[in-house]
Amino acid sequence: MARKRQNYPLIEGLEITSLAAEGKSIGRYEGAVVFVPMTVPGDVVDVQIRAKHRRFMEGTAVRFVKRSDKRVEPVCEHFGVCGGCKWQNLPYDEQLRYKTEQVREQLTRIGKVELPEINPCLGSAKQLFYRNKLEFTFADRRWLTYDEIAAGEAIAPAPALGFHVPNMFDKVLDIRKCWLQAEPSNEIRDEIKRFCIAHGYSFHNVREHQGLMRGIIIRTASTGDVMLSVVFNENDQPRITALLDFVHARFPQITSLVYFVNEKWNDSLTDQTPVCYCGKDHIVEEMEGLRFKVGPKSFYQTNSAQAYELYKVAREFAELKPSDTLYDLYTGTGTIANFCARQCRKVVGIEYVPEAIADAKINSAINGIENTSFYAGDMKRVLDGAFIARNGRPDVIILDPPRAGVDEPVIDVILAAAPERIVYVSCNPATQARDLALLNGQYRVVAVQPVDMFPHTHHVENVVKLVKR
Repeated sequence: MARKRQNYPLIEGLEITSLAAEGKSIGRYEGAVVFVPMTVPGDVVDVQIRAKHRRFMEGTAVRFVKRSDKRVEPVCEHFGVCGGCKWQNLPYDEQLRYKTEQVREQLTRIGKVELPEINPCLGSAKQLFYRNKLEFTFADRRWLTYDEIAAGEAIAPAPALGFHVPNMFDKVLDIRKCWLQAEPSNEIRDEIKRFCIAHGYSFHNVREHQGLMRGIIIRTASTGDVMLSVVFNENDQPRITALLDFVHARFPQITSLVYFVNEKWNDSLTDQTPVCYCGKDHIVEEMEGLRFKVGPKSFYQTNSAQAYELYKVAREFAELKPSDTLYDLYTGTGTIANFCARQCRKVVGIEYVPEAIADAKINSAINGIENTSFYAGDMKRVLDGAFIARNGRPDVIILDPPRAGVDEPVIDVILAAAPERIVYVSCNPATQARDLALLNGQYRVVAVQPVDMFPHTHHVENVVKLVKR
């Protein structure tokens, strides 16, 4: 039996009062919170409710009664559809203010630890074209926008190369211009799409797991290096060769041309082997005179200029002395480790991805840094009492974990190691707050610095300094 269609209300004249977690705009109606995307505080809108829950509702603005004086015009034609850059309609100083408040609210509500005055969020010098990495996905049929459907005109099916539509793993919005990454990013994407259509290349259908073309990853570096990785669904060498030869000839500025053949159902490349078709098998980033090798599967902060500001904050909070031993946990390609190595006696880095650790060791070598040691493996398995006995007790620990935060067994080992200072760098203040509560018995928070790595989004990086009680 079909589920009965709900008759959700139309709320007229709802005032948007604030922003909440995940960048959602909120108003209140009869005591309930109403989430309305693509609005800003000060907007007054008529809202069609799409979903009702026990404590909140979700809806869509169908008419603007009054537009907020805080609202600005988005620069991107895909705003409101692709799911990225949700705050392009909000002035940048307001974005920074809300990010500071987001950090304060989550550390207070979740962590429940005593906090010092939280510094204002450190803004990014670039708010457009700031990313050094973008991933685009192929689809055999492009996503039709609601406006296109509402127009009622017949639209022929067409393939896409762009971004996943939010909350829809099998839907891809075709992108004409993205304002996140500087050229040649848009030109590379568009030329690859044009070539594939002209030569009859099939685009991937994720539900049927068919179609040759799966995705491309474009990485650019402050040094001018450009890496293109193309992901194919099958090992069709004649077509792979023809496309890569075209790209190589059309874009001589690409310094690293790589491809993957991923025949799995999922898109993860961590267990796939990259093939360097031509050029170098890596690109090089530069920061404060240090050079960093970044491979096709390596992690590197996606906002290069702002990463420098972030790492300067972390190094300042660490207060390193020449006699100190520093542990850099979740070290990635060793960027923070090498960035701090010249200010302390020894650095020990641990990271899950073996290829990243290989790059970290190379990064030390090419920069003439001899006081670093790097280890690959699951953090909660590698970092134990025996490991600390072999490598020496840390005076300072810098943590830069993934969004899920730190596993509790790792927290236990950190507490047992009892460093004088801990610097916790987080891309998720909510899980950071949870971990701070676990550390609170032995450590107190003495400094908090939010850093904006991703302008026009709700995401915020946060650096916390803790000292032993």
